[in-house]
Amino acid sequence: MSTATTAQADERLLRQGYLRRLMGRPELGSVVGAAAVFLFFSFVADSFLQPSSLSTVLYASSTIGIMAVPVALLMIGGEFDLSTGVMVTSSALVSSMFSYQMTADVWVGIGVSLLVTLAIGFFNGFMLTRTKLPSFIITLGTFLMLTGLNLGFTKLISGTVSTKTIGDMEGFDSARAVFASHLSIGDVDLQVTILWWFGLVALATWVLLRTRVGNWIFAVGGGSDAARAVGVPVNKTKIGLYMGVAFCAWISGQHLLMSYDVVQSGEGVGNEFLYIIAAVIGGCLMTGGYGSAIGSAVGAFIFGMTSKGIVYAQWNPDWFKFFLGAMLLLATLLNAWVRKRAEASK
Repeated sequence: MSTATTAQADERLLRQGYLRRLMGRPELGSVVGAAAVFLFFSFVADSFLQPSSLSTVLYASSTIGIMAVPVALLMIGGEFDLSTGVMVTSSALVSSMFSYQMTADVWVGIGVSLLVTLAIGFFNGFMLTRTKLPSFIITLGTFLMLTGLNLGFTKLISGTVSTKTIGDMEGFDSARAVFASHLSIGDVDLQVTILWWFGLVALATWVLLRTRVGNWIFAVGGGSDAARAVGVPVNKTKIGLYMGVAFCAWISGQHLLMSYDVVQSGEGVGNEFLYIIAAVIGGCLMTGGYGSAIGSAVGAFIFGMTSKGIVYAQWNPDWFKFFLGAMLLLATLLNAWVRKRAEASK
């Protein structure tokens, strides 16, 4: 074979390898969907492309994205968590009520909240691994218990369904700077949650692709028995994933508290589905073993664009859930098609 022919063949092989890797990326379908949603609202909403509007979209995306990242890792590991929405509220309530009742520095309440929230995550993982019950049942039970505890303790301690204000307590201003501050870039204000979100996506991506723990997560999601047979610490991996979800719930809870100073005990119910939807739109399979943190970020970005794009287009916001459901179905179908094409090309 001539040198020219060999070079041409090598070029074809390189091109095929690149396309094969691209088609095999879990977030490919969500990226295509995000581009389509972005172009759509760019045409139908005149103010959508304004810098202030895009910063609002990023903020809405970050409030979902911070939780979508650990939820995506948990789904890659083959499990669910239906308690995430109320866990965020529980974290905020513990911080607020402990600080107020103990007249302590706000940072003391934040520290206690971190310990309590991590304990909830450990409880979910421990119960799952010890009882062998489906994660749906375990976390549904936790969801119901936290919903009752949030309301019951708040009314018992505060006398109402909301916490007392802690805005004038020591440490509040510094805590707000960490969890709920604004960053000005030119004429655009960006919430610090956007930085938290980007940082968590980068960290989770590094863990999944560059560490042994990432291999364990994919292995556990692909099949616990097979993973255990090759030496993967299945129970520790699953407990760690649930504690990762709890840690991000703590971050989100502190942002909620520092943004509004008080917390309503009934908040958070239903948000768990938004986190799962963002992860699924981003390419995570319901059966586990497949997905990415970047995909969850794209899924959250689609959520942010849709929720705010409808407002900028001056449509009736009642249609939001319809569009979100339609995008979930379309993204799932597109992800399934992309994965089949990737497997067929191997």
